[in-house]
Amino acid sequence: MGFLAARWRKAEESANLDEWGLGGRSFGTWVTWFLLGGDLYTAYTFVAVPAAIYAAGAAGFFAVPYTILVYPLIFTFLPRLWSVSHKHGYVTTSDFVRGRFGSKGLSLAVALTGILATMPYIALQLVGIQAVLDVMGIGGGENTNWFVKDLPLLIAFAVLAAYTYSSGLRAPALIAFVKDGLIYLVIAVAIIYIPIKLGGFDAIFDAAGKAFAQPGAVPGKPRGALTTGPNAQWAYATLALGSALALFMYPHSITATLSSRSRNVIRRNTTILPLYSLMLGLLALLGFMAIKAGTDIQGNPQLAIPQLFEDMFPSWFSGVAFAAIGIGALVPAAIMSIAAANLFTRNVYKDFLKQDATPEQEHKVAKLVSLLVKVGALVFVLTMDKTVAINFQLLGGIWILQTMPSLVGGLFTRWFHRWALLTGWAVGMLYGTLAAYGVASPTQAHFGGSSKEIPGIGEIGYIGLTAFVLNVVVTVVLTFALKAAKVPDGVDETSPADYTADAGDAGVTADLPPATAGAPTGH
Repeated sequence: MGFLAARWRKAEESANLDEWGLGGRSFGTWVTWFLLGGDLYTAYTFVAVPAAIYAAGAAGFFAVPYTILVYPLIFTFLPRLWSVSHKHGYVTTSDFVRGRFGSKGLSLAVALTGILATMPYIALQLVGIQAVLDVMGIGGGENTNWFVKDLPLLIAFAVLAAYTYSSGLRAPALIAFVKDGLIYLVIAVAIIYIPIKLGGFDAIFDAAGKAFAQPGAVPGKPRGALTTGPNAQWAYATLALGSALALFMYPHSITATLSSRSRNVIRRNTTILPLYSLMLGLLALLGFMAIKAGTDIQGNPQLAIPQLFEDMFPSWFSGVAFAAIGIGALVPAAIMSIAAANLFTRNVYKDFLKQDATPEQEHKVAKLVSLLVKVGALVFVLTMDKTVAINFQLLGGIWILQTMPSLVGGLFTRWFHRWALLTGWAVGMLYGTLAAYGVASPTQAHFGGSSKEIPGIGEIGYIGLTAFVLNVVVTVVLTFALKAAKVPDGVDETSPADYTADAGDAGVTADLPPATAGAPTGH
């Protein structure tokens, strides 16, 4: 399907970023729904959320409220981003930031942050595939030579790289139908079939409560809890809110959004995407089921759900479940690599290396960079400990949240000064990275988690949200100072009407490059 997608809705002039990187901006409500669902609810979600429940209990449920909080938030700003991007031919968030604030430096900061945050996210999709392969016993044991052991993952990577290169965003859009259909099927069966085999939910929760009361990795403390206690509420709430704010700052989320054919497609999607949150809540319960089933995780909680499926389902249905997880990794990994390639091509290559690049040259560079990004993620997975990959992804969430003032702030106001936004971003990045570096866990000395004491409050909270608040404070204070000092601001090439324009409106110039798509207004 990935290779066939190259001919699906193909335009006559296909050698450009709009066609390869955004699917021709032609997707309707259902294609966008499956694409965004396939993009946001990944194989790693399938593996990691129940694994977090299995390891620590209720704390892992933060993923459910955060995916509920996110949709009212994006309803307010994504249609505006779609409109201005369609009007001016913007392919990335950095294109918009450069056009809105007239600052290539700020645009570059947003682009590099996006690429940096996306790399470990792609790596985690490969970790999800590897968890399935480990449970299936494919590739031999620990004593097998590295090539034979990693050959299945290398084959999966080769298929991913090849169909992404040839078909662009159309490939994951088409495959997403299969991926989401399989995942809904597997969860519907699992949530009914497994509890029947385990004696019902009362037996499952009873077993989980007893297991969480046992001593955990931290001396003197229990392993987890069935409900979050008073001491965990700040950490839970700030992690949920910070994650919700960060989710649609990721380049792959925006890429899937900009592929829509109208702003109403975006608005409709924000109302039906919460169906995935319902699925996620049911999926999380599988963590409790793995405890009751006595699943052997071999010291790796990431194996809990694949091993549960292997133990509880007939072999043929285990295969269906593993296929769902495998395809659930290939779809988002493809979108993420395309999004990172779009950022590099538009906001590094075209802005700084070859300003007169033709659409054909942009197209070629993006395809090559998408390959390089995936190779980097593969090397990351094969050479580093899986826990490191997970913690780098948590760090990616802290980083990407620091681009929110430039992106979302810019969609509603031109008041912020470009140098203030850049300084605020730098302060947030620096604080977030150093704070995360100082967090230890029972297994590692640095980057051991994403929560730390909030300065001035004394409660444990999500580092990313603390860094974001610091970022906003610095940005606001510096904006006042720079405006008082009359420091020149950049030229805004957008106009107020651009933020509500739809596909059928006269004057829409999506086919033009950003430099020529709109006359500067300076407002």
